[in-house]
Amino acid sequence: MALTSEQVAAIVRQVLTNLDAPPADPADMKIPVGISNRHIHLTKEDLETLFGPGYELTPIKDLSQPGQYACKEQLTLIGPSMRPIEGVRVLGPLRKRSQVEISVTDSYVLKVKPPVRESGDLDGSAPITIVGPKGILQLKEGCIIANRHIHMSPADAAKFGVHDGEYINVDAFSGTKRTRWYDVQIRVSNQFRLEMHIDTDDANAVGFKNGSTVTVVKD
Repeated sequence: MALTSEQVAAIVRQVLTNLDAPPADPADMKIPVGISNRHIHLTKEDLETLFGPGYELTPIKDLSQPGQYACKEQLTLIGPSMRPIEGVRVLGPLRKRSQVEISVTDSYVLKVKPPVRESGDLDGSAPITIVGPKGILQLKEGCIIANRHIHMSPADAAKFGVHDGEYINVDAFSGTKRTRWYDVQIRVSNQFRLEMHIDTDDANAVGFKNGSTVTVVKD
C-alpha cells in the first residue's frame, strides 16, 4: 500500500530529528570494572568452626558495593591435589550459606571442578576444604567460579535499557588487548553501584586493572 503524503512527511521529520540529535557520549555507555580475587563468604556457624565459638569478623576495608567489606581474616583452601592456597580473604557480611569463589587457574592448582555460577547458586557445586586457625571445614558443595556480571541500580538499568537477569555482551579494551565478553549477567538492585565484576583470569587476559572500563555492545 502506497504511503500518503502526510505519512511521508512524518517519516522525513523523524529522520531529520534523529540527524539533529546530538550523538550519545561514548563515555555514557562505559562501565567501570572491579576485579575479584579468590575469596570466601561464611555463615555464622562455619565462622565459629574455623575461628572458635563467639568469633566475629574484623572488617578492614569497604568494597565497592554498599554494605560489603573485606575482613582481616584469611583462610587456607585445600582440594584433592593437596596443594594449599593460603591467605584467602574472608568477605563480609555473613551469609546464609558458605561460598568459595575461585578462578579457573586456582581450580587447576586445587584439582577441583567448580561450575561457573551466579553468586549464591550453590546446589551441586564443587566440594572444598577450608582450614582455619581453630578448625577445619569440609564443604560438600559451595565452591564456584563466579560468572561475569554487572551490578546496576534501577536508574543505571533504565539508562542502559536492560533489566535484572538479562544477559548482554561487552567489549573490553585495555589499550593493548581487545576482547568481547558474551553472556554477561545483569543484576539490578537499589543497593548496587554500577560496576562489572570479573575475576583475575579475565583481567589478566586483557591487561585490566580495577577501574578499567568496558563498553556495552548494542546489537
